[in-house]
Amino acid sequence: MKIPKNIPTPIFLFLLIPLILLNLLQYFGKQNLPLKTSEGIVVLGVIDGDTIVLDGKTRLRLRGLDAPELNYCLGEEAKAALENLVSGKKITFREQIIDQKGRPMALIYVGDKFINKEMLDLGLARFHSDNHSQKDVLKKAYDEARLKKIGIYSTKCTQQFENPDNPKCNIKGNIDKSTNTHIYYILGCVQYNTAVVEKDIGESWFCTEKEAQAAGYIKSFRCP
Repeated sequence: MKIPKNIPTPIFLFLLIPLILLNLLQYFGKQNLPLKTSEGIVVLGVIDGDTIVLDGKTRLRLRGLDAPELNYCLGEEAKAALENLVSGKKITFREQIIDQKGRPMALIYVGDKFINKEMLDLGLARFHSDNHSQKDVLKKAYDEARLKKIGIYSTKCTQQFENPDNPKCNIKGNIDKSTNTHIYYILGCVQYNTAVVEKDIGESWFCTEKEAQAAGYIKSFRCP
């Protein structure tokens, strides 16, 4: 990062601080990055559907995917599936990196079994685009799970036309993935029919507008 010499000191410091923070984040993250060994490393436990704990108490995330939080739709099931795949077993991993939050991530294997792909095959995680050698493999597994409507893509978690738990509670709560803005739609809104409630990322149905607003949602400006 090159900064012109004629920039005033306050602006120079403002531009320099993010670079310093990024370097510190990468440095401290690397201190927790597990070493790659041909013998493998034992998995001590599973935090959730995309994070494991290795021998040495190092946390490692599965690269290229995001599983539901434990309190969201199929979050516990995703954790149980990952436990079944790796708990107590030796894993090897490839293409490990540190993400922007300082978390080690990698492509994980038990023998020849590609665990990242297994979770997507089960429909228990969302594909997260990332530049690694198996990106296309993971994207294909994600696309097939969505096509088959399994796991989080089944009507248990992905609902568009009716709230199966209570059809009378028909207000749709959506979360804008780029801004994290929480928006709700009532009958008569322009986007109501096309809006999908994805419960695996925390979206929800509401019975009243007051209930939606209490949960932090705002009414779509395209509603009457």
